[in-house]
Amino acid sequence: MQESGALVNAYVRNSTGVLELNRPRALNSLNQEMIDIIDEALKEWKDDDAVHRVLLTSLSEKGFCAGGDVRVARDAALSGNHDPADRFFATEFVMNGDLAEFPKPYVSLIDGVVMGGGLGISAHGSHRVITERAFAAMPEMAIGYMPDVGIPWMFQHMVGETGKPSYALAVFLVVTGWRLSPADMLYSGLATHFVPSENLSDFTDMLIAESLDEALERFAEEGPTDSKLKEYAADIEATFGYESWEHIDRALKKHPNQEFVADVNKHLESANPASVVAAVELMHAVTKCASIREELELERVLGAHMRREPNFAEGVRAVLVDKDRSPSFHPATFDAVDESIYRALLTSVLNK
Repeated sequence: MQESGALVNAYVRNSTGVLELNRPRALNSLNQEMIDIIDEALKEWKDDDAVHRVLLTSLSEKGFCAGGDVRVARDAALSGNHDPADRFFATEFVMNGDLAEFPKPYVSLIDGVVMGGGLGISAHGSHRVITERAFAAMPEMAIGYMPDVGIPWMFQHMVGETGKPSYALAVFLVVTGWRLSPADMLYSGLATHFVPSENLSDFTDMLIAESLDEALERFAEEGPTDSKLKEYAADIEATFGYESWEHIDRALKKHPNQEFVADVNKHLESANPASVVAAVELMHAVTKCASIREELELERVLGAHMRREPNFAEGVRAVLVDKDRSPSFHPATFDAVDESIYRALLTSVLNK
């Protein structure tokens, strides 16, 4: 397969299937065409004995991937025609599942921003290589949406410096939209390796010309260790390990580390209260899933509901269209959100 000048260039070099994100003006925000190209390549390379590994990289100097192109979904919602957005997310989630189950090494080179859908095409792979310029976030609370692309599952299963996954950390990351530094990414397990940006080109060349193991042995380094997540680890475990926002909120109000609580509240200032409540309900429902495919079905159903709520169009407007960062969400407070709506929706999917 060879694509030239497409939004994603997909081709095989030596024994490496290469995917190059090539939509720099939009910071590689994913649209339907890009999802289709990636999914087609994964299906073709999965059983191709000549392809030993897949490499995902960006041709943009400004970042890796800023997420999905949710402005298109907003336009669809405002027009009352939800079919294009429903199709986009449904096919994206299938691709996320395919990637999570991909049987060969899948290496993402993350140099710069990776958010939302960008994590969906990278975090499920076997190797997440970052540089000192990398940073990551799931910012859906600010756009009136919910965490998706399989990240609620991935965050609950990733293993970092502590040697075990953390439900509380997973909930904290999606609810606060925390911006993970390179040190945070390594500490949490979101990143698996660190390569300085100045060596990324040589690392890529060796990976393709020789092997992944040789490239990692030659260029991978320890990376930064000044993780704020590590500093907050005990606070996160004490406050975010609950099954509902009501319980988390109660724990935060009683928590003695006021610096941590103030930091959380700062991150929640621009969040849609309904998104926060729904996100925690989703994260708890994920604990009952046996596979990422089951988790992605929860996302598909809940996501379709959230995109039909006015808060989604309003959140995208405030962050990405008008960029005034002054959304008008309803309900405007956490206490006014009816969590039973989201809980019942998720329970209906789990009980199918």
